[in-house]
Amino acid sequence: MSDIPLRLGTRRSRLAMAQSGQVAEAVSQVTGRPVELVEITTYGDTSREHLAQIGGTGVFVTALRDALLRGEVDFAVHSLKDLPTTQPADLVLAAVPVREDPRDVIVARDALKFTDLPRGARIGTGSPRRAAQLNAYARAHALDIATVPIRGNVDTRIGYVHAGELDAVVLAAAGLSRIGRIDEVTDFLSVDTVLPAPGQGALAIECAADNASLIAALGALDDPFTRVAVTAERSLLAALEAGCSAPVGALADLLADGQTVNEMRLRAVVGTTDGTRTVQLSTTGPVPETYDQATALGRELATEMLAQGAAGLMGERAQ
Repeated sequence: MSDIPLRLGTRRSRLAMAQSGQVAEAVSQVTGRPVELVEITTYGDTSREHLAQIGGTGVFVTALRDALLRGEVDFAVHSLKDLPTTQPADLVLAAVPVREDPRDVIVARDALKFTDLPRGARIGTGSPRRAAQLNAYARAHALDIATVPIRGNVDTRIGYVHAGELDAVVLAAAGLSRIGRIDEVTDFLSVDTVLPAPGQGALAIECAADNASLIAALGALDDPFTRVAVTAERSLLAALEAGCSAPVGALADLLADGQTVNEMRLRAVVGTTDGTRTVQLSTTGPVPETYDQATALGRELATEMLAQGAAGLMGERAQ
């Protein structure tokens, strides 16, 4: 094999560098070539606005894709939940590796669980999706919480709790796991309480569509179950015409009968950020065997949600 290093484009954040480093190691093993990380700053990294305001869609991705198209890097690693749902014709998702834990987690003061937080607890999150579902759960269970919009990396967010400015923050389990900080979690939020973002916990490895040999090599890292699950989730998001900062939660999981996986369940929720109105539905069917079957599953559930008024809920943003 060639000794010329493959260039992996990555965001500069600690989390992005950690997950790109893990992918680099795996790619090096399957290709026999060294892999070097090329750090790229994205608009989402430099903007100080809240994600809900800058739209979310593509803000962490565009600069990486531009570098790929210019040939400055050979492939790029993204958090799949950051990817816009429309795939550019000249780029291909060569691999979606096995998904990490898709759940959201709480890091709270005094090792508190979500339901044990004091009345009036201030919970930090930059995500309208998380705010909508936490507020809806609080309303349904007579909890008194206030969701507070925040930005920043993991250190910054957890720092608000340690400094006493917030009672808790909500983060993704996968991210904390990848940077070795999962032991700081005080509560794992059940997906029955908070559905994750479409694609949460999964990575996307993208390269140029005309690089057949690299596509073939990267394909060794692809997990077919993860791919059909996130394809269904992202198809739902696309059919709702919602960006990746919209208050949409979705999770496709596999249902097994003993050792045999025989069905896939897709659950989704859309809600106003204050938690007053939500549309939550699910569907179960055979495990999709093709891209088209997976996208059909997502589209069908989105159609049902739109029929129940989902579009009107997504237009509302946290002020």
